[in-house]
This record gives sequence, structure tokens and C-alpha cells, in this order.
Amino acid sequence: MDGMLDPHDRRLAEAWEILKAQHEGADALVPESNRLAFADPEFLLRRETRGIRFQLEMLKPDLAQQALGIEHTVVVFGSARFRSAEVAAQQLTLAQQEGSPEALARAHTLVRNAHFYEQARALGKTITQHTLTQTNGNKMFICTGGGPGIMEAANRGAHEAGGISVGLNIALPHEQTPNPYITPGLSFKFHYFALRKMHFMMRAKALVAFPGGFGTLDELFETLTLIQCKKAKPVPIVLFGTDYWKRLFNPQVLVEEGAVSAEDLDLFKYVDSVEDAWHVIRAFYQF
Repeated sequence: MDGMLDPHDRRLAEAWEILKAQHEGADALVPESNRLAFADPEFLLRRETRGIRFQLEMLKPDLAQQALGIEHTVVVFGSARFRSAEVAAQQLTLAQQEGSPEALARAHTLVRNAHFYEQARALGKTITQHTLTQTNGNKMFICTGGGPGIMEAANRGAHEAGGISVGLNIALPHEQTPNPYITPGLSFKFHYFALRKMHFMMRAKALVAFPGGFGTLDELFETLTLIQCKKAKPVPIVLFGTDYWKRLFNPQVLVEEGAVSAEDLDLFKYVDSVEDAWHVIRAFYQF
């Protein structure tokens, strides 16, 4: 593929040996003026080189997606804590055996919300099956935050449909590992939230927000703000789970208080089924 390095290329192997030689018998984070600049972690991790790190986090995922023909994505957000129906049922059985009221309450919540996992999985499968029948310009690939829960479900659906999907993970104090359904070569880890968010928006043709917590709300409201302020092109924004979103968020209050315009409420749609979510996206692009 254009721009991709051949791991068996002799020049690449020689360059790798040179890079490894920079650290033989040395502490990588101890300043060393005689190291190659791009092989010097102490130098690359300085405050002054933050701009270079920004560029690298921008460029690496961009080149990899270009190489695989990923031009358009459907970004799926939602709780990392939700589980599949099968796993939720197992957790309930364990909680019943344990007998702890707190564990039982958590397990019942998992069971209640497991249908969102299964719907995100089905949506990932539906969109991917469509994409497999399309030419490059009309393809839309699932893109998630790369973690568990709803993110795992959407990547899983794409995987089960026989397609590829993207995961944009983030390095956290408590390590978040990529879910196993992201396509190898399309699983990326970010240090900077800002660069990760930019990659979500760069190729997004739609956003589907399932019930979730602070992270889901952060991504949802940032997308709404960018589109409202015309800093991003309009895309369909789908809030999956009407009861959840209307209990959590009452946008009519913003209109009544003059904080947003009435037409701003047209930026998003509520849905309760995979079919309706897919219909909103298809109707927006008229295909």
C-alpha cells in the first residue's frame, strides 16, 4: 500500500538496529546529547517538543486509515461499563450467589442495560454489511473509542459482519486496553484527548450516542457545539435510547432561557431501534 513501510525492507531493518543501538546499556530518560534526536525519549518528552508529539499523534492514525481506504466513519459512543446480555446474566448469577445487596443492584443494572450493548452490536453489523456492498466513496466504517462496553459492541458487530473498524483508544491512569474486535492495524492509542477528538471528527459522517457517562456527554456536546458554530460540517447526530436521553437532558430549557435557538434542537434525533438509527443516517445522505 502507498506510504506503508515493508517490515522486511533492508533499510528499515538497518534503521531499527541504529535506533536500538542508541539505548544499549543506557537509561533512555537520562539526557544524552549524542543520541539521534528522533530516537531520544528524553528529548521527545520535553515540554518544548509537545508540538512534535501533537503532529505524530495526528499523522500516524491518519496515514494508517488512508492506506486502508477509510474516508468516512460512523462514530459510536456510549458507556464503557455496559456488558453483553450473556455477560450480564453471568454477573447476575454470581451476585445472587454472593448475596450482597450492592452487587445485586449492580448486576440488575447490567442486565437492564444489556440491550444497548446488543443494539450497538447490531448497528455495527448493519452499517458494515452496507459498506461491504459499496464503492470507496460511499463506504462508512465503524469508529469507536476502542474500549469495552458500547465501544466493544459496535466494533464487534463490524467484525462479525466481516468488515473492518477503527478504535481510538486513550492512555489513562488505570489502563484501558483495546477491545479484541478492532481491526489489527486500526487500533490507535492517544496521549492527548484533543488529538483523539480531532480524529473522531475528521472522518465522521454520523455520530450515534448510546447511553453513557461523562465521556459520552463530552463527545456529544463537543460535536453539537462544533456543528452549531459551523466549525464542522453538519452530520446526523443520533441519540439512541429516548427515555435515557430525555431524563438526562432537557434541551427545551436551553431554548426557554435563550441559551440556544429553537432550530438548534434539530441538530439531533432520538431513536430506539437500529432500524431507526440507520434510517436517520440514510435519510440525511439520501441513499
